[in-house]
Amino acid sequence: MLLRRNPRCSDATWELDVSEPNDTTFDIVILGGGSGGYAAALRAAQLDLSVALIEKSKLGGTCLHNGCIPTKALLHAAEIADQTRESEQFGVKAELVGIDMKAVNSYKDGVISRLYKGLQGLVGSSKKITFVAGAGKLVGKNVVEVDGKRYTGRNVVLASGSYAKSLPGLDVDGERIITSDHALTLDRVPSSAIVLGGGVIGVEFASVWKSFGVDVTIVEALPRLVAAEDEESSKALERAFRKRKINFKVGKPFEKVEKTDKGVKLTIQGGDTVEAELLLVAVGRGPNTAGLGYEEQGVKMDRGYVLTDERLRTSVPNVYAVGDIVPGLQLAHRGFQQGIFVAEEIAGKSPAVIDEAGIPRVTYCDPELASVGLTEAKAKEQYGADKIKTYNYNLGGNGKSQILKTAGHVKLVRVDDGPVVGVHMVGARVGELIGEAQLIYNWEAYPAEVAQLVHAHPTQNEALGEAHLALAGKPLHAHA
Repeated sequence: MLLRRNPRCSDATWELDVSEPNDTTFDIVILGGGSGGYAAALRAAQLDLSVALIEKSKLGGTCLHNGCIPTKALLHAAEIADQTRESEQFGVKAELVGIDMKAVNSYKDGVISRLYKGLQGLVGSSKKITFVAGAGKLVGKNVVEVDGKRYTGRNVVLASGSYAKSLPGLDVDGERIITSDHALTLDRVPSSAIVLGGGVIGVEFASVWKSFGVDVTIVEALPRLVAAEDEESSKALERAFRKRKINFKVGKPFEKVEKTDKGVKLTIQGGDTVEAELLLVAVGRGPNTAGLGYEEQGVKMDRGYVLTDERLRTSVPNVYAVGDIVPGLQLAHRGFQQGIFVAEEIAGKSPAVIDEAGIPRVTYCDPELASVGLTEAKAKEQYGADKIKTYNYNLGGNGKSQILKTAGHVKLVRVDDGPVVGVHMVGARVGELIGEAQLIYNWEAYPAEVAQLVHAHPTQNEALGEAHLALAGKPLHAHA
């Protein structure tokens, strides 16, 4: 039994029992307790498989403790700051007197703590899951060692997650030059900041800091912000950031960084310099696989990533990999679904292969970006430019968007006389629309099929309906 009452608490508080298990042979040994690892454990337990779940830090991994959850809490606090600052345009008189980072962090940490306790309860209440606290290493093709003790699995799942990357020439000191890990625990609002990297992590922190009153400059080596998104989404975000006075320089790789009396000075290609109190290195996340014994046991790797087939099998029989260590989107919900998939695969359920393009993507800056499926460029590359049609519905025609005072669009990409193969949205709260959008893509819906569905009024969800009405040849609140 791995759930026990905490003797230090008077109420019915529970904690994971990390005492040594007697049996060290399991149906599945999982190395990593993040989104992919714990999802695999929970689903495997449901399927009556015995599991050893090994985690060196905290159950929940990066997403819960250093990624998705804390950043979105900061973004919500930033939204409240903006709403307070701009409240008079809605007839509400309010004054923003400042940002109390101690209180903001307390709110953020409270959210994490509640979710963490709930997850501990889920894992700990299963008689099929043995939680092993400690750093694991693959020492045999089906053996993971933790602190000198070995755990044998009929199957092994590698789910060791990722870390915040840096670049050569950057001395991350946690004070002036920081990663997202450090940014999440800042006890102050800096006066100015340079964000090196204009991807998801970079634009989210830039958005937060600007709302908190920070002078922000993003430096991105690629030609546009959020370059993995559809080009029109990037352009819309750049327009919005200009309006918010978030500075950015794209197509400008950094050359060097120097520490100054007041902070840092970044030199970019061409000789231009940018100075600020601190530099956030937001150049993505790398696979956390070094020193874990994967290659030594015959697992094929590429630049630190674990190579798998479409069924997430590695080159070693009965060894699988999930999450950020597998090439592709580094998203918590991708790892979560892969964990479920692998558990069902091991149990002989033959689950459907996960379509990577069908995984929803959301960037939670202001305005939000949400997408699923193919960009216009990718669709033309895959199907041919003459086979692709697009439609862009401006949120200016949507009642709820007018109420929220947000701008943006819903863009559809479809195959001529075929299904919708891409949905791309920009605007406040559009991340909440991605659920229907992913159904449209994954169920290969035609515009006419979506157009006949009833969308509640007034909602931003109507924008999806209106866009499909237009693409089906019967626009009402939009031009064809």
